[in-house]
Amino acid sequence: MLRKEVHMSQPAVAAEIGISMRGYQDMELGTFPRYEKLLRIADYYDVSVDWLMGRTENRYAHRG
Repeated sequence: MLRKEVHMSQPAVAAEIGISMRGYQDMELGTFPRYEKLLRIADYYDVSVDWLMGRTENRYAHRG
């Protein structure tokens, strides 16, 4: 959903956050990323890790 909001392709986002395209595809299909990848994704999209993991409805909870 986030990738589509910014109108980017999977390869483009994968390159931006420094992971393989296959790894990014796997995450979009439901595989949970390792913590360091999760942080990179949250930083890239400026959303909270808790929101990415479904722990809060507030995607900007990290902004306090």
